[in-house]
Amino acid sequence: MHPVYAIAAHIVSPLGLDTQSHWQAVMAGRTGIKRYEDQALSNTPFMASKLDTGQWHTIQTPTNKQQLSPFEQLATFSAQKAIDQLEDYIDLQQTVFILATTKGNIELLGQVPDERMLLHHPAHIIADQLDIPNKPVVISQACVSGVVALQYGMRLLQQGRYKHAVVCGCDRFSRFVLSGFQSFQAVSDEACRPFDAERKGITLGEAAATIILSVDKPTNTLGQLTGGATSNDANHISGPSRTGEELAAAISSAIDEANITPAQIDMISAHGTATIYNDEMEAKAFDVAGISNAPLHSFKGYIGHTLGAAGVLESAMILESIRHQILIPSIGYNTSGVSKDINVTQQAQAANINHVLKTASGFGGSNAAIIWKKV
Repeated sequence: MHPVYAIAAHIVSPLGLDTQSHWQAVMAGRTGIKRYEDQALSNTPFMASKLDTGQWHTIQTPTNKQQLSPFEQLATFSAQKAIDQLEDYIDLQQTVFILATTKGNIELLGQVPDERMLLHHPAHIIADQLDIPNKPVVISQACVSGVVALQYGMRLLQQGRYKHAVVCGCDRFSRFVLSGFQSFQAVSDEACRPFDAERKGITLGEAAATIILSVDKPTNTLGQLTGGATSNDANHISGPSRTGEELAAAISSAIDEANITPAQIDMISAHGTATIYNDEMEAKAFDVAGISNAPLHSFKGYIGHTLGAAGVLESAMILESIRHQILIPSIGYNTSGVSKDINVTQQAQAANINHVLKTASGFGGSNAAIIWKKV
């Protein structure tokens, strides 16, 4: 099968409008999470990571094709910025656009025709904005959407169906999303603290991130996607496995496909939502998979949980970590709050980073794991 490379990456979130801004924020230990009082979004104050007015002014680029919703503008902005990075032209006739999202245009419910709510509709709009003529693909599989989208893009390219895949993860912050997690009593009243003993729950965020995959290997390749797998807990619609065995199975399958051993994992980018059950399940999964000693972080403390964007965004940060050969610290972590030993990175430090594991888990018991490799 064809090897698959990451040839461009872009992130937009409250931390900045490009990937470099995010790396600088990580090095400075800066978070985009703030306290808000906004009756339009919640009857009570809440912590969140939201794009500000100035950022939206930049994102909302006028288009001659059609009126875009904020969600469509955000995704288009990131995807186009990633394409603009490419030194060499890619044949869009041999390119597929893959959109990872959980809610899409949900904030417009009742304001626009119902068709606009169907996720394939904005996917077609965004692909058209990018001049990608092929039928787009939508991956909407709860919080594993971004990781699964990257894995699916890898499969399409490995099979020779396309030469390039523009994989974009995007979700907006909305009252609908916030109230849903509030109903689970899962939202923290402070910035989330993944894996920490004092964690109180998740913080939500909004973002878009894009990684362009290709079977063509340019000089400035960001990394190689070498393995991936999914699994399901078959446990509960919202509660994860109590043993971690199912996520561990996906991790082990991804490691096997990457043709490496567990000992060769140099860094783990965990899902790390800072909820009691998710963090505990992940810690158990890492133990079962034999990778508990690998340096680990969760990016959620920087920009919260960005839902469908998370797997793509956090993978883009993995690629930055590989490029700089520096481990990403897990902001907000002080003392372990899980039953298994894990090696949480607390300060940025130089390391030999060749293989990185990215995990994700979500509602419905879904799990996903991919392996990124230094090239």
